[in-house]
Amino acid sequence: MASTNFSVRMDSDIKKQCESLYKELGMNLTTAINVFLRQSLRVGGFPFEVRIDQPNKETIAAMLEAERIAKDPEVKHYSDVEEALQELKRWTEISYGQRSSKKTIN
Repeated sequence: MASTNFSVRMDSDIKKQCESLYKELGMNLTTAINVFLRQSLRVGGFPFEVRIDQPNKETIAAMLEAERIAKDPEVKHYSDVEEALQELKRWTEISYGQRSSKKTIN
């Protein structure tokens, strides 16, 4: 098999980091690139998933609801996390208190 050379422009920091990584794996950058290219041929494309992460419909709906709630003047807003946690604790105690009182009534 005949070999050939090719040049690749890349960020110098990325190159240094990759050289260090592949050295730990017992190979140089050239070997790592050849592994990548052979795997690409073997699988018929990138040997890993390449995609733009986009939220699913449920997540988009939750984000829109959060925006709506944040803008709604009728919804209680909290000044900090501690205040919100205290309110949650209060509601939890009320909720569990009602349940436990229902269970003890015979």
